[in-house]
Amino acid sequence: MRVLIVDDQMVVRSALRLLLEQEAAMEVVGEASDEDALHALMADTEPDLVLLDWQLTSRSSGALLAALKARHPGLKVIVLSGQPGSRRAALGAGADAFVSKGEPPERLLAALRAVAA
Repeated sequence: MRVLIVDDQMVVRSALRLLLEQEAAMEVVGEASDEDALHALMADTEPDLVLLDWQLTSRSSGALLAALKARHPGLKVIVLSGQPGSRRAALGAGADAFVSKGEPPERLLAALRAVAA
């Protein structure tokens, strides 16, 4: 599965990359720190899945997620957030899964495997 990591914090992107590089079925195809870079990389990398920071943009994260899904049918999106209360909004906006940044790495890996299946 080709994965694009999208988070404004470099340390989070690096940690996610390290985690995913240990998974044989996962290939990190790029990293974006903002919405503009996300859109540019979508065309260049054609990921199967996006790990999307829910607090990435100052505009509605739900609108960003809906736009991604509309432009890229079949794209899977796992929303990451430091605010566990965002789960309902993210899933309601079309996320395929939600993982709190406070959860253990195994939770993210389980979500990735479930979405990939």
